[in-house]
Amino acid sequence: MTSTKPPVLWLNVAIFTVTFLIAIIATPLHAYFVGFDAAQWLMLLFAFSFCGMSITAGYHRLWSHKTYEANAVVRFIFAIGGAFALQNSILHWSSDHRIHHRYVDNNDKDPYSAKMGFFYSHIGWMLREYQASRYSDYSNCRDLQKDKIVMWQHKYYVPLAIVTNFGIPFAFGLIHGDVWGALLLVGVVRLVLSHHTTFFINSLAHVWGSQPYTEKNSARDNGLLALLTFGEGYHNFHHIFENDYRNGIRWWQFDPTKWLIKSLSWLGATKNLRTSPEDRIEKAKARMLHKRVQETLMGSVESKATELKLARLDEEYELLLKKIADYYGAKKRLIELKKKKLLKSYENFEFLQQYNEMKRMLEEQRKSWQQLTAQYV
Repeated sequence: MTSTKPPVLWLNVAIFTVTFLIAIIATPLHAYFVGFDAAQWLMLLFAFSFCGMSITAGYHRLWSHKTYEANAVVRFIFAIGGAFALQNSILHWSSDHRIHHRYVDNNDKDPYSAKMGFFYSHIGWMLREYQASRYSDYSNCRDLQKDKIVMWQHKYYVPLAIVTNFGIPFAFGLIHGDVWGALLLVGVVRLVLSHHTTFFINSLAHVWGSQPYTEKNSARDNGLLALLTFGEGYHNFHHIFENDYRNGIRWWQFDPTKWLIKSLSWLGATKNLRTSPEDRIEKAKARMLHKRVQETLMGSVESKATELKLARLDEEYELLLKKIADYYGAKKRLIELKKKKLLKSYENFEFLQQYNEMKRMLEEQRKSWQQLTAQYV
């Protein structure tokens, strides 16, 4: 980065400053003197969710990463919600995000590098004209330029943003009978919440949380952030498996974006949902745990006992990797046999018994691995 500070983007500064001040000053005053009822709070929740899911399911997982396909109706709804969220056009947002993934933590190339500090990665990168070429070079999004809805939203982004951010709250206020309350709560407060919860993924999710899958970048998994960002908080997983339509891969992990995409697939509105191979996910997690335990042991006093522990660790790790490869290889074949309806033959019945044995052996190795590593982590 050069020492000369780039020009200030005064429109961005004005929007972020004015909306934040109105949200923390005018809204509490209106709440005190006039009050908000349940309908207004529900509308705030709906509008916030509409904006948030348009960014997470639309801008992020659909357009930036192409983790699934959606029909024109779904894409149009997400395009409107994205304009309502006031986070730039699909094309611009996706271009920035693809650069971020390609050059994560590179201060000269990553648009919102966490290595530049919390404030910069959260909001500072949008207050000055850093990396000015990003504002016109969309060569990394040639695929998106073939999407008519993406290009329509990009062309008419400003009027769409104005109409949605003023029109939706105003229309609700007229129907409900409190225009000023709607403009404050559904308009401004919703916008501030939408902005900063999304920005948390660029800032907090790169400094707060765990790294169960990789340490090659600063991304973290954080269940609390997932609650605030419609499932985007599992960021360490996302940065190593970015082509997976899920962020929270376990059924119990809070990821409403994943649930929405999956639900829409049952209705035929989305298709070709991409997931990462289970064996790659398990191996990545085992690799990180092996590395951490190894570092812990090597940091202790050198002794014969330490050498034996390291040797045992390596042995158990290699056994785990082998059993993972064996089991998931067999599982892949089993799926193919089921598709071809060939499991009834004697030969394949014998294979099924071998598959169940591999599954049992992997479970035993997982337990052995967990017990061993638990002693040192």
